[in-house]
Amino acid sequence: MSDFDRNVAAFPGAGRAAAVDAGLRAHMITVYNYMAGGVALTGITAWLTFQMAVITDAAGNITGLTSFGQAMFGSPLMWVLVLAPLGLVFFMSFRINSLQASTARLLFFVYAGLLGLSLASIFMVYTASSITRVFFISAAAFGALSLWGYTTQRDLSGMGSFLIMGLFGLIIASLVNIFLKSSGLDWALSAAGVLIFAGLTAWDTQKIKEMYDVNDDGTVAGRKAVMGALSLYLDFINLFLMLLRLVGDRR
Repeated sequence: MSDFDRNVAAFPGAGRAAAVDAGLRAHMITVYNYMAGGVALTGITAWLTFQMAVITDAAGNITGLTSFGQAMFGSPLMWVLVLAPLGLVFFMSFRINSLQASTARLLFFVYAGLLGLSLASIFMVYTASSITRVFFISAAAFGALSLWGYTTQRDLSGMGSFLIMGLFGLIIASLVNIFLKSSGLDWALSAAGVLIFAGLTAWDTQKIKEMYDVNDDGTVAGRKAVMGALSLYLDFINLFLMLLRLVGDRR
């Protein structure tokens, strides 16, 4: 009798609701921890790769590439580094239901590391101070948008469908602009990209929240946490890159 809870007795669903709420919070914390770990790994990898790839003078200006840098940015290896993360993210997306949670988590961090290698080139294009500034702007915007997606009572599924169509349009237009080399179109695409990935951040957060099921076993919950982290990681990285193209200071 000492364990009898009058509140739970009066409201039979209260105990289950509290358990679901606590489980959801723990699930979202896991998602954000994985996502933050992936972003940190990408950033550290990109910075260390850049430091090993370039030769600088006393003022910090790039004067040349090391042999490592020439292999990274001036050889076919560059295309391997660009395509390998893309292949890995498709593999994870299609095979997630057959992977162990620990394997999916490992592949996520391998992906984050590989993307860091390919993103090292941004340090050759933009100043370190502007990269840092845009990173914190992106982090603040991402946090606010994700919080809104988590707390809003509005159904964002309709907005999500529109944003996915916009994303495909953005990809196609970006490929076309590789040949057109239009600076005006590039600016417009970057601005559109900021809006698209801002919306996707809120939509993905709500979707991750709604996919949580208190009855999931450890393996299924672990897979969902990894895929949720991957979705938010991609939203953040792309939001950061689009903002960098808009307001970053070039070397």
